Amino acid sequence: MIREVLQDAESRMRGAISSLEADLAVYRTGRASPHLLDKISVEMYGVEMPLNQMAVISVPEPQQLAIRPYDTKALSAIERAILKSDLGIMPNNDGKIIRLNLPRLSEERRRDLSRMVGKRVEEGKVAVRNVRRDALNDLRELEKDKLISEDDMFRGQDDLQELTDKYVKEIEVISEKKEAEIMEV
Repeated sequence: MIREVLQDAESRMRGAISSLEADLAVYRTGRASPHLLDKISVEMYGVEMPLNQMAVISVPEPQQLAIRPYDTKALSAIERAILKSDLGIMPNNDGKIIRLNLPRLSEERRRDLSRMVGKRVEEGKVAVRNVRRDALNDLRELEKDKLISEDDMFRGQDDLQELTDKYVKEIEVISEKKEAEIMEV
């Protein structure tokens, strides 16, 4: 029973880490990355679609993204979606491909991005701690229902704390790596 609680907690903590990594991939680090456009959705024919399902996104140069839509009629809709997004980048449309030239990050923008990463990392840590709280409640209920002994509950709590510490440490490693990437000139 304790093992099932711990396995569930571990899978949920892994999910929190995966979510954090996906969110951090969106933050621009001075190099072009197709992940910058992951959260952009385009309205085409009255339907909202993710940009990465409407076009091939490539990185022809370190500071440039190229967007080649499957349907050239979607060029103007993609352009509008990029302008509407919070990227702050002007798209260049040549009739077949949209190019996004990424400017170098200023020191102030790097600090802002670093703060935003820190905030998102803290949310990831809170998510892991919430999983720990839920698992602790499950362990206490098992003990209250006399399904496990008090000693087993305390051992389970210790194992759960070790698991939590492991994932919080992993989040900190991810955070340090991303902040170093952002601050790199």
